[in-house]
Amino acid sequence: MTGKLYLCATPIGNLGDMTLRVVETLQMVDLIAAEDTRNSIKLLNHFDIHTPMTSYHEYNKVEKAITLIEQMIAGKNVALITDAGTPAISDPGEVLVQMCHEAGVVVTSLPGSAACITALTLSGLSTRRFCFEGFLPADKKEKRIILEDLKKESRTIILYEAPHHLIRTLDELYEVLGERRMTLCRELTKKFEEVRPTTIRNARELYEHEEPRGEYVLVVEGKSLSEFQREQEQSWQEIPIEEHMRQYESQGTDRKEAMKKVAKDRGISKREVYQYLLEHEDKF
Repeated sequence: MTGKLYLCATPIGNLGDMTLRVVETLQMVDLIAAEDTRNSIKLLNHFDIHTPMTSYHEYNKVEKAITLIEQMIAGKNVALITDAGTPAISDPGEVLVQMCHEAGVVVTSLPGSAACITALTLSGLSTRRFCFEGFLPADKKEKRIILEDLKKESRTIILYEAPHHLIRTLDELYEVLGERRMTLCRELTKKFEEVRPTTIRNARELYEHEEPRGEYVLVVEGKSLSEFQREQEQSWQEIPIEEHMRQYESQGTDRKEAMKKVAKDRGISKREVYQYLLEHEDKF
């Protein structure tokens, strides 16, 4: 029988967050694929797990995935663990999962710690709708494109950042997003856990006098719906009402419904749209 891939979430700091199911699975499988075997051996020793390990990381994610899949097809069960948290979240494990699906290997996930969700629940910001961006790319052009996209995002935004890049990232967020509420989370679940509700500007000022330490999760407030609506209304003001009407009617919307939609888009009454069209019949 073909083996299975087990995605095993490990603690992001506090070892007490390791689930019993993950411990039992790591003891049961034939092989553990770990992001850093030197780091993971400490975890396995703590829980008295003696299953053989192999490395699976960013720099061998495709070649090693082929080898692991061959072993699973041959009947071996493999567990995937990352240095901390849930595999495949901002992690090369996503490649292995995709290739397993393509090869017909069954994948199952053993839920547990995830820094992004832990930070979100602690942030005090909206949790109903959120987006996870992970680490911003190193390439400046690619990063700028993503930041400009996030500028329009109305959902709560979650980012990861290393201490030596934190100040630069806060500068870039302030430059593109402007002033927003945010919560800085660091050393989650550890002894010196810190959750700091603040704003992007205040966070930047804070680290003018304090050195960033530990791994950070930044939870940033999305664009407010009222602000988003104002910007949408403003963008519609840039085109004439008759052209606005044509856009809807070209999609098959009847004239009466198009007038209603145009009025809503522009934040005006349907009567105002009707009056405008009467006065500009020669253009329409």
